[in-house]
Amino acid sequence: MRRRVTLFFVVSVLLLAGVRMVSARKLQAPSVDDVTSGAQLYDKWYAALGQPAPQGNMPIWERQTTNTRSGAETWRCAECHGWDYKGSEGAYSAGSHYTGFPNVLKLAAGMTTEEIGAHLKGSKDPSHNFSAYLDEASLQKLALFLKEGLIDDSQYIDTVTLKVKDGDAAHGKKLYDATCAKCHGENGKQIVFRTEGINEYLGSVANRDPYRFLHRTRFGVAGTEMPIGRALGWTPKDGVDVLAYAQSLPTGTEQEQTGNAGAGSAAPQKVGGPFPGVFGGIITGLLAFFGMIGLSGVLLFVLVLFGLLVIWALRKRQ
Repeated sequence: MRRRVTLFFVVSVLLLAGVRMVSARKLQAPSVDDVTSGAQLYDKWYAALGQPAPQGNMPIWERQTTNTRSGAETWRCAECHGWDYKGSEGAYSAGSHYTGFPNVLKLAAGMTTEEIGAHLKGSKDPSHNFSAYLDEASLQKLALFLKEGLIDDSQYIDTVTLKVKDGDAAHGKKLYDATCAKCHGENGKQIVFRTEGINEYLGSVANRDPYRFLHRTRFGVAGTEMPIGRALGWTPKDGVDVLAYAQSLPTGTEQEQTGNAGAGSAAPQKVGGPFPGVFGGIITGLLAFFGMIGLSGVLLFVLVLFGLLVIWALRKRQ
C-alpha cells in the first residue's frame, strides 16, 4: 500500500515538472529561421535587435542628394536598395526614394555569403561598415538573406500599374481571413499606417508599395509580432495571392474616409507584445512568472485531489 502511494506521488511530481516545462516553453517567442531574421534586419535592423537607431545619417548617405530623408531611415537597407532589392534599377529608380544606390539582387547573385558578410563589414567600402552596430551572428543572417532569400517580384507585379499579375484573389482572401483579418480587420482598416506624414489603410499600402507588402508578408515586420508567412508555410505565390486580395480592399487615408481632420494624428494600433519600456518588461516578466505559478498550482491541486481519491479507493478495497 505505501509503495503504491509513494509511486503515485513520484509520478505526480514528474508530471507537474513536465507541465511547468511546457508552460515555460509556451512563454518563449516562436523561433524564426536565419533567412527570416536576416530579412527583418534588412527591413529595420535596429528594431529587430531591440536597440535605438544610431544618431545622425549613415555615412554613405552623404553621397546622394535626391533622397531628403534623414536620421534613422538612412540606416535601413530597404531605404537604400528598395523593397524589390533593385535599388536604382527598380521601384526606387525615380521619385522621393531615389538614391542611386545599387541593385543588391544582382550584386548578391555574383557573390558568396562570406563575401557579402565581408562587404557588410566594410571590406569594399569603409563607409558601409555595420560591424560596430550588428554582432557577427546578425551580420551572417543578413548576408544569408541577401544570398538566399531575395525574390525578384517583378515576375508577379506589373512594374507600371503595380497591380498583381495573374493573382488568385479568392485564394488570397482565404489566407487573409484566416491569418490577417484578426488584426487588420475584414476591410483592412482596423490598423492605420503612418507613412510619410499620411495615415493610410492596408489597401492603400498594397496598391502603393506592393514590394514592401510582399517582403513583410513573407518575413514579418521587424520589432513586431506580425505573423510570418514563411513560418506559416506560405509559398511566394501564396503571398502574392494575399496581395492580390489586399489590393481590392478600401484605399485612401483615414482623414479622407471619415472626414475627421484630427484623424491624421492617429497612431497605428499596437498588436500584442510585452508592455513597452524597462518597467514594462519587468511587469511582463512578473505576469508571465505568476501566470506560470498559478497554472502549476491548479494542476498540483488537481493531482493531489486525484491522489487522495486513489488512496481512499485503495483503503476502501482493503
